[in-house]
Amino acid sequence: MSTAASGLVIVDKPAEWTSHDVVGRMRRLARTRRVGHAGTLDPMATGVLVLGIEKATRLLGHLALTEKEYVATIRLGQTTNTDDAEGEIIASAPAGAVADEALRAGIASLTGPIRQTPPQVSAIKVNGERAYKMARKGEHVALEARPVTVHAFTVTEVRRDGDLIDVDAVIGCSSGTYIRALARDLGAMLGTGGHLTALRRTRVGPYDLSMARTLDQLGETMEMLPIGDAVAAVFPRRDVEADDARKVMHGGRLPAIGLGPGPVGVFAPDGTLLALVEEQGNAAKPLAVFVP
Repeated sequence: MSTAASGLVIVDKPAEWTSHDVVGRMRRLARTRRVGHAGTLDPMATGVLVLGIEKATRLLGHLALTEKEYVATIRLGQTTNTDDAEGEIIASAPAGAVADEALRAGIASLTGPIRQTPPQVSAIKVNGERAYKMARKGEHVALEARPVTVHAFTVTEVRRDGDLIDVDAVIGCSSGTYIRALARDLGAMLGTGGHLTALRRTRVGPYDLSMARTLDQLGETMEMLPIGDAVAAVFPRRDVEADDARKVMHGGRLPAIGLGPGPVGVFAPDGTLLALVEEQGNAAKPLAVFVP
């Protein structure tokens, strides 16, 4: 039986590693099989990857529903079959004549609530099979556009080089937003094609790069955010007396006290995290119980 502690580890993911590769390394470092991650990063991307250890794996599905921030570079003038630099260039169109005003207008139209079609090479399942597996077999995958929100799309630098334009930007968005789809769609709007050449995730909810550690650093010192602290940082907190604590520990419901939609962390009199609950009508129903 594992004796590993339960909590979150904020990793600064290296380039060329899959999110699954990082989970594999963390299983060895934490000496437990119970490791998962919230919000996949493509191999090309670096930055904040939130891992759950032991009981904290049960938090990850709830954490994935939060806002994220990225630093990205978009290249206009070339289209790739993956919408990023890992794919093959399949079309080129000169971008040198694109005016700054047109670029600003294109970015403005991709800011706010939008409908976005995921990339062909994505992990979305279509009839039980991952889209990227179908795409690699040469099949065109019919993916439906879905609502996402781009809270901020701020250009920090524009570099022009002949027929190509590289746009550096800071992007804040809802979970489920594909930054390489933003690059693709910006290029399509401007008639030049576009793809992502660099991506670094700087924040997931309240967890940012200042809290992230490289795998080498974690190999020397395992820095873990205890599960109770992790919940208190993201969700409303409800402290209960002993009677209500016993109810929650056995999966019972509590009266709702108006803490709003979404998960609420319930804590025992001694400060121990007991459960995540969600208020529905007059009752607070357990989503996950963390004590035996």
